[in-house]
Amino acid sequence: MKPKDLTLGAYILSPEDQTEEHIKDLAACGIDLVLALKPRDRGVLDLLYKYGVGCIISGVLPEWWWGGVPENGTMSQKLPLSVYDDAAKSFADHPAIVGVDLGDEPSALDLDHYGKAAARCQKLFDGKLIYMNLFPDYASVISDSDPSAPSQLGTRSYEEYIDSYVRYMPLDYISCDFYPYAYRSVKMAAYFENMRIVANACLKSGRDFWYVPQVNTRYPDFDVTENCLRFQAYTAIAYGASVINWACWSKGWWEKNVLDEKGEKTVQYERLKKVNAELRRFWSHLRFLRRTDTRMIGFSSLEGKEAYPDLVTAESLDAGYIRDLRGSDIVAGLFCGGEGARAVMVCDCSDPRDLAPKEQTVSFVSLTESFKVVNADGVVPVSVSDDGVCRFVLKTCSAALIIFDN
Repeated sequence: MKPKDLTLGAYILSPEDQTEEHIKDLAACGIDLVLALKPRDRGVLDLLYKYGVGCIISGVLPEWWWGGVPENGTMSQKLPLSVYDDAAKSFADHPAIVGVDLGDEPSALDLDHYGKAAARCQKLFDGKLIYMNLFPDYASVISDSDPSAPSQLGTRSYEEYIDSYVRYMPLDYISCDFYPYAYRSVKMAAYFENMRIVANACLKSGRDFWYVPQVNTRYPDFDVTENCLRFQAYTAIAYGASVINWACWSKGWWEKNVLDEKGEKTVQYERLKKVNAELRRFWSHLRFLRRTDTRMIGFSSLEGKEAYPDLVTAESLDAGYIRDLRGSDIVAGLFCGGEGARAVMVCDCSDPRDLAPKEQTVSFVSLTESFKVVNADGVVPVSVSDDGVCRFVLKTCSAALIIFDN
């Protein structure tokens, strides 16, 4: 299998933060890609290219954003395909430009037209990625009590929303945001359900999974810690994500971004830099592997689980190469590779808000003669009891990979 690289991006680089020093810091933090960029001049693109950072630019194509809920379903009348032809005529290419923004968080009522616009733009902007990001599953659905009331998704369920994207959009990825710390009313079960639906749609349709987590917060009294960053990134990878685009770098929305309003680095800079470097080291073990499934193990209680009957949890995991994998609130991603390679990625999800961090012990029985457990820092010590049960320690919000030899 060909190796697959992990891409780490960030939303928003404000015009006042588009200096060489800022862009140098961006690259030093491990950021590959800037999204929703509106460069103040061509020199900014030169600087991004100099430091090896790509960008997806906004403002080239006409914007059709999620905010106009009453207008959902009218995109084809208000933005005929000819407007994309006009936009392409004024586009000035640059090697730093990876792609162009098509829209954000669309209603399913517009996806048919969006798909036609995307196909048109793929021809007009040859070689450029056409970018679209989708709603999370806490966006509003069509109400059974009042079907005529406007909704954000334009469908009766999130799964139907994702299915509409797959049906209409000619893009080879699915990108969605889900901010687990953004709303106090959002339960963690919703996060895992969102991951399950998008990851399985990607697997079934052969698309890549792009995920937008938060480095910022809506609430001044909540801190997105290193472990909160790890929780989002590691679980997304266990569900198959290969592109992670953090929100936000400069001030875009909410508070405690990586840079403050004066362009100064906040505490989030060093946190993100540390976690990004850790993710790259971890990914070095995964780059020849692909996700085949993801299981939830040992969730004796999960807030909001009753609302998601399709979210299956179990006491243990068995597969053809592992038996009786157990832990407390762990997400286990199953991966395979060429020549029969097999691996299980184990993520601690016992304390996603990082309120009382602690270690847990994960146990399993290997059904192959040889295996190893690794994490971002290298080989993890494993104890093996007389009855063949293997045990290793997993820290809060961290991940380990059990690799089975052929």
